[in-house]
Amino acid sequence: MLNFAIHRDDPQPIYEQLKAHLVRQIEHGVLAAGERLPSSRDLAEQLGIGRISVVTAYEDLKLAGYLEARVGRGTFVAEREIAPDERPAALTGSAADRSEALLDLMKLVKRPDVLNFSQGTPADSFLPVDVVGQAINQVLARDGAAAIAYEAPNGYLPLREAIAERVAQVGIHVDAEEVLITGGCQQALDLAVQALLSPGDVILTSNPTYAGMIEITRARGVTPVGVPVDEDGLVTDRLEALIIEHRPRLIYVAPTYHNPTGTVMPLHRRRHLLRLAQRYHLPVLEDGVYEDLSYVGHPPPPLKALDDSGLILYASSFSKVLMPGMRIGYLLAGERLYERVARVKRAADVCTPALNQRALHAALTSGALGTHLAEVKAACIQRRAATLAALAHYWPEVQFTPAGGGLYQWLQLPQVGPTATELFIEAVHQGVAFAPGDLFYVGGGDSYHLRFNMVAQPPHLIDEGVGQLADIWRRLAEERSYHAHSTTPMVL
Repeated sequence: MLNFAIHRDDPQPIYEQLKAHLVRQIEHGVLAAGERLPSSRDLAEQLGIGRISVVTAYEDLKLAGYLEARVGRGTFVAEREIAPDERPAALTGSAADRSEALLDLMKLVKRPDVLNFSQGTPADSFLPVDVVGQAINQVLARDGAAAIAYEAPNGYLPLREAIAERVAQVGIHVDAEEVLITGGCQQALDLAVQALLSPGDVILTSNPTYAGMIEITRARGVTPVGVPVDEDGLVTDRLEALIIEHRPRLIYVAPTYHNPTGTVMPLHRRRHLLRLAQRYHLPVLEDGVYEDLSYVGHPPPPLKALDDSGLILYASSFSKVLMPGMRIGYLLAGERLYERVARVKRAADVCTPALNQRALHAALTSGALGTHLAEVKAACIQRRAATLAALAHYWPEVQFTPAGGGLYQWLQLPQVGPTATELFIEAVHQGVAFAPGDLFYVGGGDSYHLRFNMVAQPPHLIDEGVGQLADIWRRLAEERSYHAHSTTPMVL
């Protein structure tokens, strides 16, 4: 290897410096294919840097194809050729590429030995297997072949009627003709984006935002522009200037138990957003997927309930908390916007499976799903309490505003320690995982936030997981503090 000096006054993180050096060595042939690298622990000691910096560099370079792990043998230079203009996600500076690399890293949480707090759903133990089984059997016996034939393109009419009755409970008054059945909330959001925007158009979204919306904008060639979020959700005072500057075609917002921050927009901000939408004739796509999961108090009415202009499209689903694998969602829209979205839906998949729709309708109308949802909420309240208690006991260094509903607690790490991604890489290798905040930012964001699913595990495992994360963070912070005060020149 060539001499390699760590520049501690360089704003570039140490792991990025190490990555860049290793890439140069590989591309210049100094490190040959098949050559074994030092272990992360040995190299960290040799360089006098934190082990997490070496682990992060190695993991990124594995994702990029420069290095490979051989079970029981260590880390080696991979057998491949790569041109400088073909460098993949983990090595480029764009937020999109870094997010792609992070998504690859998130695959590590699927290991069976990992205590997972990164997921976007409640625990599998919450799923109403018996209720769904009974509903499916009932529908097959009652409807016969119709239950597995093509359904009406816009959805099973009795289900659309039941949804219209259900949303009336939160103040949204629509007819069944304004309800479009979709393959989950994700498809509802995607259809709205396809129907209302063209490649190159701008969509305003909270920043941070739902990672699935970031993926939609990339897939559809749409440009997302971030709107700041504070403890009261979307900062609507910043919205008008962004509308004037960027001329968006759509605003995407999750005002109730926002993913990932868990915030709730107060009523005055919701009304402000509606006034701006009407002033600029700008459609708003409202994500209401967590509306049912309220644990403390009652959130304000959805934007759709306050709207008299027809500019609000409301997307939600039964997937998050009841039947994630059945992929049943819906979109509510006035006649003009509805038909544009329905046209895209018909082109996309003809119809949502009839059996799933009819089974959901049977479970809804029997009252079984309502009973199940009440049980899920009671369990979620217990798990939320366990999360807040564990954070206060084990990890007082983190800052957060307790989430009053939804699935997630948004945590801010002190900047004296590791970034959320650095913490994630070390933690997942030790068997505990969360979602690093970088996944949720448009155009790059704050590296010191993370999303913790506060209902994914039972209370005793929440206690164990938070304690483990706090211990790992504290150790990494101590390593960083120690090495920051070292002035010995480093040579690799």
